[in-house]
Amino acid sequence: MSESIYIGVDLGGTTIKVGICNVEGQLLHTYEGPTEVAKGVDSVLANIEKYVRLIVEQSPFGWEQLEGIGAGIAGFLNVRDGVVVLAPNIGFRDVPIRALLEERLAKPVKIDNDANVAALGEAWAGAGKGVDNCLCFTLGTGVGGGIIIDGKIYQGFSGMAGEVGHIAVVPDLEAIQCGCGKMGCLETVSSATGIIRMANDAVERGDRTSLATVEKIAAKGVFDAAKAGDEVALRIVARAAFYLGKAMATTAALLNPEMFIIGGGVSKAGDILFDELRQVFAKLTPEPLQRGTSIVPATLGNDAGIVGAAGLLLRS
Repeated sequence: MSESIYIGVDLGGTTIKVGICNVEGQLLHTYEGPTEVAKGVDSVLANIEKYVRLIVEQSPFGWEQLEGIGAGIAGFLNVRDGVVVLAPNIGFRDVPIRALLEERLAKPVKIDNDANVAALGEAWAGAGKGVDNCLCFTLGTGVGGGIIIDGKIYQGFSGMAGEVGHIAVVPDLEAIQCGCGKMGCLETVSSATGIIRMANDAVERGDRTSLATVEKIAAKGVFDAAKAGDEVALRIVARAAFYLGKAMATTAALLNPEMFIIGGGVSKAGDILFDELRQVFAKLTPEPLQRGTSIVPATLGNDAGIVGAAGLLLRS
């Protein structure tokens, strides 16, 4: 019997990335091309079809070995019906993408939120391989997340489960408004954006810090300054880690995951973040809920979305 393959599509506003995975989640081939959002929905769909067919043609596999296609999309999705309700970065509104792609490709198609598929990728073939119950926190421009229960994405009743960046963790007197409109969300302090904001605030207050000499502060610069012993940067890192650890303690009490996987650009800070994070989690989480639970960095990097999208065919 010939080997089955699964294709994952990472649908971004600039680039469409596609990859072929085997049944174990191993990424075998990748290809990427422009999204061409400005040309409209039909053009974007035509590009997805073109890239999917092209990657199979360029691989040693035949079209008959392809079991289906999964797509990860940033935006508001009706996963059950396969509809992109609103995805501003690709210009989609109420687009029945699953039905349209199945018509074009004559293969099963599944879709999900980009953060969910990244979590599934890490659980299937990355840091969480072999772990059935885990939570993913993706620390980038915002804070995304995904919940994996019994090896599958947990959607919630309307598909919005896993919005961990909008757990309210910051006390009212310290809280600022989040992009979601609410106050004190995790995203306001533990994302790259939040870390940069706290650094700029410190500079504007006149705090003595090496960051004051930097023309444009980046999250990496804050972590580098902290590693060099800058007290202001160390306080910012500690604050970001504290509220992330607080959110993790809350979710541990609800879901008791075996593993927390931390991904995104901020996670590359390394031990200075993870050591602090583990200490906070241990302090705020009841001891029985800590037993056997690990906190680890993601391992798939930018490939997590492709791998997880392919995994939708097997794990959703």
